[in-house]
Amino acid sequence: MTTLATGPDTLTRDALAVLQPGFDGTTAPDWVRRRLGEGLASVALFGRNVVAEDQVTALTAQLHAERDDLLIAIDEESGDVTRLDVRTGSSFPGNHALGAVDDPDLTRAVSRELGRRLAACGVNFDWAPSADVNANADNPVIGVRSFGAATDLVARHTAAWVEGLQSTGVAACTKHFPGHGDTNIDSHHAVPRIDVDAETLFARELPPFRAAIAAGTRAIMSAHILVPALDPDRPGTLSRRILTELLREELGYQGLIVTDGMEMRAISGTYGLEHGVVLAIAAGADAICVGGGLCDEGTVLGLRDALVAAVRSGELPEERLADAAARVRELARWTAGARGDAARTEPAPEVGLTAARRALRVTRAGGPAPVNAPVYVAQFNPEPNIAVGDQTPWGVTDELRRLVPGSTDGSFTGTDAGTLALAAAGDRRIVAVVRDEHRHDWMRSALDTLLAARPDTVVVEMGLPQATPRGSVHIATYGAARVCGVAAAEAVVNG
Repeated sequence: MTTLATGPDTLTRDALAVLQPGFDGTTAPDWVRRRLGEGLASVALFGRNVVAEDQVTALTAQLHAERDDLLIAIDEESGDVTRLDVRTGSSFPGNHALGAVDDPDLTRAVSRELGRRLAACGVNFDWAPSADVNANADNPVIGVRSFGAATDLVARHTAAWVEGLQSTGVAACTKHFPGHGDTNIDSHHAVPRIDVDAETLFARELPPFRAAIAAGTRAIMSAHILVPALDPDRPGTLSRRILTELLREELGYQGLIVTDGMEMRAISGTYGLEHGVVLAIAAGADAICVGGGLCDEGTVLGLRDALVAAVRSGELPEERLADAAARVRELARWTAGARGDAARTEPAPEVGLTAARRALRVTRAGGPAPVNAPVYVAQFNPEPNIAVGDQTPWGVTDELRRLVPGSTDGSFTGTDAGTLALAAAGDRRIVAVVRDEHRHDWMRSALDTLLAARPDTVVVEMGLPQATPRGSVHIATYGAARVCGVAAAEAVVNG
């Protein structure tokens, strides 16, 4: 693509300012540092940019050396969706575990410690929390990322999470407006459609966002979902009715509006990436999330030039782009001014494991309970959704090996998973680890096979616990974070 031969004039600087791009590598690329001098005001970190916390700290220091008030964003929900702990699993349970405990003070403490860690690494903007009400248990993309299926529960924990995080000077980004919980399609792949009436939407989906606004959330992320009750033609990210009329005017929200990832097929596959970005800014979005997949300089320049061209052609009002850029810079100033808040936050390194232990739900059906000899861990792996990714380990094996030396494991998937696991286990007691059993027929069948032959099997459900508890012991963790696995392994051993 031919880029515009312009210097960093006001229009070009504004076009760069609204982009929140990712990049490749664990150090700051030259092209990113160069564009920061031309007006780029934000960058985003993904799992590919993270090796260890000291490396992230060095990376953010490189970036801040180029621009002191730079927004450095990360998709760190804790729980299943983690970037800071991408190689080990999260040190904090996710939203569903916190909702199961239902102690807003605990939720606030967890997000405060997460914010302290992010701030210590130089990250000042977190694309979290998820405020979606998980009204559809078959939802393929939200699930344990939600605090729960009850609107009032989700609302109070969303507010607590925002308050805890922002007390450390890290900006929260409440998502996915106007609510992604009642979908059965992942917007990474196509456009989900929510067919509810406006009354249901306002009563069920919007209260958590109202609570986040009241709690002072600095940003809200749009969803790539079609809600005909609000706008029959365009998904939320591209809808002026949803972003400007509803969120800005009716709900009174004046902070930053960020899009969900624009490479997601719901946008790029339907409208095209560059045209979708123009439509999003025109609809009322202020910042463009891009870089989960496309993370090169050419993508950034192409989007910059598309915005500039849209202004020059009259498709995008110049004042709308200027307003969006001003809101980005305003948030950057807030994070710069709040930089010292984290240093005044008392460290609480054990709060994540404490929360995971409190979230456990153990159902015993009688028979042998405590494990006192090496076991065989049969882990049944569903296809990971894109938001979670496939880099992050999960399960109970590592901790069980520590607690019960000699324990071994295997991973299984597909129609013959149960038979293969049974054969691999031999005469050892089986610990079957599942994730969203209710959503996968093959997984349910695998458990049937194991339990028919070995009724003393311990079942650990690390997804949404919708299926009827089975096994001699059934342990629900409400998420697959590393600390959830630790807590579950302790329960397996202690009975």
